[in-house]
Amino acid sequence: MSTLSPGLRPSPVRPAPEPGEPEPRASGPRLARFRLAPADRGILGLYLLTRVSLWITAHCARWLFPARSGVREAAPVLAPFQQWDANHYLHIARDGYFPAGAGPWTSGWDNREAFFPGYPLLLRAVHTVVPDWTTAGLLISFVAGAVAVLALARVARAYLPEEGAGHRTVVLFLLSPCAVFLAAGYTEALFLAFALPAWLAAMRHRWALAAVLTMLGTAVRVSGLFLAAAIGLLLLLSAREGRARWRAAGWTLLPALPPAAYSWYLHAHTGDWMAWKHAQERGWYRTFHTPWEAWANTWTGAFGGTQSTGYAFMFQAELAAMVVGLALVALLVRRRRWPEAVYVVLSLWALGTSYWYTSVPRATLLWWPLWIGLAALSLRRPWFRTAYLCVAAPVTTLVALTFLTGRWAG
Repeated sequence: MSTLSPGLRPSPVRPAPEPGEPEPRASGPRLARFRLAPADRGILGLYLLTRVSLWITAHCARWLFPARSGVREAAPVLAPFQQWDANHYLHIARDGYFPAGAGPWTSGWDNREAFFPGYPLLLRAVHTVVPDWTTAGLLISFVAGAVAVLALARVARAYLPEEGAGHRTVVLFLLSPCAVFLAAGYTEALFLAFALPAWLAAMRHRWALAAVLTMLGTAVRVSGLFLAAAIGLLLLLSAREGRARWRAAGWTLLPALPPAAYSWYLHAHTGDWMAWKHAQERGWYRTFHTPWEAWANTWTGAFGGTQSTGYAFMFQAELAAMVVGLALVALLVRRRRWPEAVYVVLSLWALGTSYWYTSVPRATLLWWPLWIGLAALSLRRPWFRTAYLCVAAPVTTLVALTFLTGRWAG
């Protein structure tokens, strides 16, 4: 197959290690073990520094941007991180999906069944050890984010032959505009902690492991089904080329189990097999509209003067992220990277067929081909890294402050 860009063909065996990383054993394709080689320690050091940067930003935000004017005491230390969807996950973990018989039939219902159960179940489990709910959520994201960046670096090294490719990819990823959501009590970090090792396993033709990890991903987000489709296509292409066995295709069905079980659970309580989808429609305007209708409605929200400046800015960010996603798909198709293209296309279709766009900027965190492609460009064009950092630094800080001060949705 053609490559994403020159030098972006993933190797069927483990890529050459970065300086200081132990040489692999000559035992055939296998998933790279998460040993803390020097390259890994460098990645984790970078990850920790960016976490410290976000925590400093959060600390300053609660003093400089209080919820009400004239207050003389800052908000609690962890208050900046307990915003928006983090509250939904907390309520599910603490009270369940249908507390005291409440549900979609109840006035003022919060549509919590729109959120898949993987993260709330883990949050409840961690809460048994960590009493504070917000701290428990931040701990999950902290650990999951560390796993995700280690896996992202290894995936990048499988695509890019240049020295330092993994480190460069992680830098661009951790300084991306929506990176704050990797630290908050959201699902992005946890999903990537399953999805990226799953993709790495699939690249090594370890289909059973890839299926199990993807199954865990589908318990966290519906995006796991998009990953399952991409891995299924990768398996079929590998089998056609004689690099995988057709009988391994049975593993591609495993990731469907968590969504099926969740649908069964919701049906038992609501009589609706697609209750999670209908909750998204009620709460977040995710009723089906054609892509051009969704674009037009988002454009009106961004530039039509129908929204306050805060909401209009968010709609502008949604449009920009959609353009980035479409450009990424075009590049993947041009380079005949079909599995990666399928993954991003399904994500764009799910997000781009609502009444208007919602959460597209956050979804960019899940598009690992984007960060690897940008790293490849920066390695070939040194000026690009400088340009990226000059643009990303203020935008990333602005988005972080917007979320941490409770102004994310306008």
